[in-house]
Amino acid sequence: MLARVWSASIIGIDAVKVGVEVDISRGLPGIVVLGLPDAAVQESRERVKATLKNAGFAFPMGKIVINLTPADLRKEGPCFDLPISVGILAASEQVRADLLGDYLFLGEVSLDGSLRPVAGVLPIAAAAQKMGIAGLVVPADNAQEAAVVEGLAVYAFKNVANVADFLNNPASYKPVQLDGSSGNIHTTSLHPSVTDLRDVKGQAHARRALEIAAAGGHNLIFVGPPGSGKTMLARRLPGILPPLEFSEALEVTRIHSVAGLLKNRGSLVRHRPFRSPHHSASGPSLVGGGSYPRPGEISLSHLGVLFLDELTEFKRDVLEFLRQPLEDGLVTISRTRQSVMFPAQFTLVASTNPCPCGYYGDTIQQCTCSPRQREQYWAKLSGPLMDRIDLQVAVNRLKPEEITQQPTGEGSVSVRDRVQQARDRAVKRFQTETNLRCNAQMQSRHIYRWCQLDDGSRNLLEGAIRKLGLSARASDRILKVARTIADLAGDDNLKPQYVAEAIQYRTIDRMQ
Repeated sequence: MLARVWSASIIGIDAVKVGVEVDISRGLPGIVVLGLPDAAVQESRERVKATLKNAGFAFPMGKIVINLTPADLRKEGPCFDLPISVGILAASEQVRADLLGDYLFLGEVSLDGSLRPVAGVLPIAAAAQKMGIAGLVVPADNAQEAAVVEGLAVYAFKNVANVADFLNNPASYKPVQLDGSSGNIHTTSLHPSVTDLRDVKGQAHARRALEIAAAGGHNLIFVGPPGSGKTMLARRLPGILPPLEFSEALEVTRIHSVAGLLKNRGSLVRHRPFRSPHHSASGPSLVGGGSYPRPGEISLSHLGVLFLDELTEFKRDVLEFLRQPLEDGLVTISRTRQSVMFPAQFTLVASTNPCPCGYYGDTIQQCTCSPRQREQYWAKLSGPLMDRIDLQVAVNRLKPEEITQQPTGEGSVSVRDRVQQARDRAVKRFQTETNLRCNAQMQSRHIYRWCQLDDGSRNLLEGAIRKLGLSARASDRILKVARTIADLAGDDNLKPQYVAEAIQYRTIDRMQ
């Protein structure tokens, strides 16, 4: 007998519907899996056989052919265990087959018949809802994650026996209801894991740069000697970023679901990501990759912060991978079999010393590096990469009296309120545009429209371009920063003081 069950596979962060066809016929006992299965899917033959026996079902004798469609799509992972089990039970007439076309099945099985959670359930649930699937059958630990998608009935079970009983007696089961706290995104206080800007002593210039970066989504680099507070400042950026909107939380959660990084499968990711890879990271670990591409650090920091501490310690070729994602907001990974795109709209925050010894320009300790050493040190950062960093801030060591005093700076919550107001102004301005969330994402046509200069501002910018040798890209980014500064001031016009402040953040393109 032939039975067909629906499941799904992940390509990038999107889901594709997969048919699981099971045919049982006379012949020598054996199981054959067709349709480009990977090792995990091939191993499901033995898992499913032991699972059904231990769960109290009769495993059919004869030849079992399992075909995964479409045949030219690579199938990977253990999520096909449950649909294969259901297909065998339906083909051997141990469960009713009339409901199989209405539901999509996902789940890994254990040898005792219990169901284990799988990665990527949220994007599959979203795709199932668009496909018109009536319901989704998942392991109990994936229930709340799948139930985030509205308009889709989600049924969650702890073992295969419960799934079989559901197919035979569907009226006895009700879909999972989403926990009311799972969709709650906004919060007025800081998350316990987020550090407060109030702890920072001094560094008013760097604090101002952090606020501008948060308000406009601008890339930022801190340059200064060891112990000046570069890392401390960077790690406080998430605390002043506005909270995720519901649609943004869905995007972030989809990516983390595909990567298998959801710590709490019962709710959305509520806080903006903060990723800080070690400087030994490879290019594929940053942008994503693998034989069957998975998201890298830049996609895991989508709508959040990617912090690269000790930027000049990263390999130059690794840093060059960042150029295209910084410009386009997405990364395309091409392989022989497939090409996938991952979103990558992140704020890059970096820190570095000004030279190999770390003390070039320091007023306390003398630098021991030669001009040649400093030149080689900064050669790791290409001009095109630095062009894409909007805010370049020199951070000096604190004075002795600043070190010993108690922190007196403004807290993250009040700074975040100003950032939220500035972003609200930008969102209102961009209401006729699609996929435009902040000033840093503006393209040339947006700059021409919303960054008009008066004569004083234009003369100021032209003088900076001549004196600093700025590129056209760098001048556009100055205008974007000036637009953000104006938003923080509640001003619709770009005045000379806003342009002047934006220009001062472009003075560290090279330190030699």
